[in-house]
Amino acid sequence: MKLTPEQRIQLHDFNNLTKSMSFNMYDICYTKTKEERQAYIKYIDEQYNADRLTKILTDVSDIIGAHVLNIAKQDYEPQGASVTILVAEGPVEQAPKVAFQESPGPLPESAVFHLDKSHITVHTYPEYHPDEGISTFRADIDVSTCGEISPLKALNYMIHSFDTDIMTMDYRVRGFTRDITGHKLFIDHDISSIQNYIPDEVKKSYDMIDVNIYQENIFHTKCKLKKFDLNNYLFGYRKDRLTDDEQKEITEKLQHEMDEIYYGRNIKRGTIDE
Repeated sequence: MKLTPEQRIQLHDFNNLTKSMSFNMYDICYTKTKEERQAYIKYIDEQYNADRLTKILTDVSDIIGAHVLNIAKQDYEPQGASVTILVAEGPVEQAPKVAFQESPGPLPESAVFHLDKSHITVHTYPEYHPDEGISTFRADIDVSTCGEISPLKALNYMIHSFDTDIMTMDYRVRGFTRDITGHKLFIDHDISSIQNYIPDEVKKSYDMIDVNIYQENIFHTKCKLKKFDLNNYLFGYRKDRLTDDEQKEITEKLQHEMDEIYYGRNIKRGTIDE
């Protein structure tokens, strides 16, 4: 059932639909020595500390028009950070029609979207392989709303907030709400794929896989960067300091790590069983 924005707000009472989006990003780096690994972890902790993450989440709140009620943030030892923001709705009637379309959301400077009482959280997870010289950084952002505007409208900004090699995104609409006639609505907007909320220029840079369960209003998309330049994965030096054999070995390790994360399973080196 397709509804206009005006029809969407003609509800019997409060919009009881829960719309939840999870955005997970991965950064992979080759750190040959213990010193390189420690320097990378320190760099990540500085780049994505609780203050920087709070800025990202408050920008997300601005994009979807939320009013921040409370912020809890914490940096952890030896590494990692978490931020949780409680937010409240703005007036849905003022939301533009584009807010209800299956299309990429704006960046903060043009954002005027709104949502109901909800929360936004982020947690970070720096880690490393004990033997292979691979270090990874993962950030998990969850946006959960109970209102008219889908949190997917914040996806465009989040993608641009992180320099990411791999992204996984999940979106689910739960529960139901009623229109003024008492008719149940189990989803109140059109969606065929999370990819439709990602700008074309971003999609061109990634290999992408969709897994969607339409009858359950569950949507999943994962992305892996197509272009591979070894210089982007070395910490503190360029590949011209390496021999050809070293470049080949490190490239194989990095690409194998990325394939395992992308496909979500351990893979025998040199093979990908799709």
